[in-house]
Amino acid sequence: MRRPPLFTVPNLLSFSRFPLAAAFLATDATPARVALIGAASLTDMLDGWLARRNQPTRLGALLDPIADKTFVLVAISAFLIAGELSTLDYFIILLRDFATAVGFLVAFVLKGLDPKDFKARMSGKVVTVLQLATVLALVLHWSLLQPLVWLVGAASIWAIVDYTLILKRQREKAV
Repeated sequence: MRRPPLFTVPNLLSFSRFPLAAAFLATDATPARVALIGAASLTDMLDGWLARRNQPTRLGALLDPIADKTFVLVAISAFLIAGELSTLDYFIILLRDFATAVGFLVAFVLKGLDPKDFKARMSGKVVTVLQLATVLALVLHWSLLQPLVWLVGAASIWAIVDYTLILKRQREKAV
């Protein structure tokens, strides 16, 4: 049985978000941070588009969301540590990600569920886009921060409910 290649273009694009996150921490220059957010967003769109077209891999399906969450977590944490973001806003922005981690553990523990079977859903993609927009607002337009935080929170609740219902349906099928 032939194994799919590890270093596909989509996987390399996903991997690239880890050094982009490190670079975000290494600079506080506005133009550099805007470029890094743009690069992270672009690599996210491209890796998904390419993977759906011709090079899907199990590694890529796992790596892409981890890279996304890592970039957002690092960027949002940088603003929290610098005192430029409140703790409440921090947790609202990352609510979906914390719930995803809990959901992954639940799926791992409960009989009939397999975390690797979960696919990206529109609700999760909306949250990721809003999170990146919030990071951009933190860099460029503070006036947009609060409305974006509440939008991320509302979209996160939608995503949590959406994924919870999928977990419930999969569990019911398995039992």
